[in-house]
Amino acid sequence: MTNTVTAFRFASLADAPEIVALVESAYRGNSSRVGWTTEADILGGQRTDLDEVTRIIHDPTARLILADCNSQLTGCVLVRDEKSSAYIGMLAIRPERQARGLGRKLLERAEQCARSTWAAAIARMTVIVQREELIQYYERRGYCRTEHREPFPYGDPRFGLPKRPDLEFIVLEKQLPS
Repeated sequence: MTNTVTAFRFASLADAPEIVALVESAYRGNSSRVGWTTEADILGGQRTDLDEVTRIIHDPTARLILADCNSQLTGCVLVRDEKSSAYIGMLAIRPERQARGLGRKLLERAEQCARSTWAAAIARMTVIVQREELIQYYERRGYCRTEHREPFPYGDPRFGLPKRPDLEFIVLEKQLPS
């Protein structure tokens, strides 16, 4: 769409149900298969829930940045202070709006927020190792693979229902400009 107007803002509690629906649509279930960020082949169940999103919105060390396109919630990204670094996650774009540059813009907003709000020098994220296409997407935006891995939280359905036994996260990092 050439006439799309995008506005960025921080989430409020009133946004929480719509954020949950957005994230679920981007990552899980059949609706996620419209876009390229689906995890439906490796994870079932939920990606997030109302409790988690509400906790994030109330957390003074976190910000959920939203993108509204033509007054419709179209994307979100989480930024969380980790003292010397900032964690970036939950980047989600409506499946039918993916691959149009909004994810890149939200990621840039998250990095700017990390620098301006918490003076973070490094942005850090975790990505499921098996999501090679997504890892490459972040590498094209300046993130580098580290040697650090984190286990997938098997047995905790709040993070999804694994469809394979070998899931784990790789940590990606990016130096943020001063």
